[in-house]
Amino acid sequence: MEIGYKLAAESFGPAELVRQAVLAEEAGFDFVEISDHFHPWLDNQGHSPFAWTVLGSIAARTTRIGLATGVTCPTVRYHPAVIAQAAATLALLSDGRFVLGVGSGERLNEHVVGTGFPDAVSTRHDMLREALEIIRLLWRGGYRSYEGTYLRLEDARIFDLPEELPLIAVAASGPASTKLAAELGDALFATEDKPDIVRQYREAGGSGPRYAEVPMAWAPDEHAAARAALETSRWAVTGWKVMSELPNPVNFDAATTTVREEDILAKFACGNDPDRYEEVAQGFVDAGFDRLVMQNAGPDPDGFIDFYRRELDARLRRLKPDGETP
Repeated sequence: MEIGYKLAAESFGPAELVRQAVLAEEAGFDFVEISDHFHPWLDNQGHSPFAWTVLGSIAARTTRIGLATGVTCPTVRYHPAVIAQAAATLALLSDGRFVLGVGSGERLNEHVVGTGFPDAVSTRHDMLREALEIIRLLWRGGYRSYEGTYLRLEDARIFDLPEELPLIAVAASGPASTKLAAELGDALFATEDKPDIVRQYREAGGSGPRYAEVPMAWAPDEHAAARAALETSRWAVTGWKVMSELPNPVNFDAATTTVREEDILAKFACGNDPDRYEEVAQGFVDAGFDRLVMQNAGPDPDGFIDFYRRELDARLRRLKPDGETP
């Protein structure tokens, strides 16, 4: 079991994210994961710095903690050749501490370059498959070309490659994406505690680490924590089908007007009771995940990191799937 800390790039500026990563390393987290967005989910979150610059700064300021994107879409806003180069460079700068998390993307971030975002999920999956093939091809070294249905590569070479290439964790939510994760990825990434995701990944031949984001909101008071999560993170209860389709923060604001504090309390671990945090995390462990990312939507990141160090670290590392002996 490894425990990570989610750097909420939609809620904090770049210098603050680096500071939190340093604190996370000191508190004993195994890795930090950062979202790769152009827009925040909601305007009132107020931030969305360039994830790759932030990760480079974190690599320079830390010595032990792992780094991961959660996740990057290498098909529209970025060409996969650029991501292949960026990931290789970050792996070198971090002495092999980087994991490349990739997914088929959200309209929220990808439409901004004006080339369109495919309506069909199957097309997005096909594009991601081509992107992964291009990344793998470039990581073999030498000059490479590729002619796909959607993506092309012409006589390109990455000159700075690490001896040990980064793991690729592929985001999945259903049979098609779990099959892709098993076939072309080294690990699985998910945001829901659904056992079917891990089961389908394993049935497709996947055997790598399994990452999942665990929703929580720390504050001394449960309702204060829930209200903070409701204000900035209510989009998290809409489900992936909604999250991947809406184009701008104003649309997420409109789509979440009916989300209530009770909905947040049902999904998130809120407040300061470690038993509730363990309960929510256990659901992900029971679903088969072994890399848990603490996604704190509370108002005080320093308070949460200290709470994790004092109350959660040892508890979460002891978690086993239901039925297994600790």
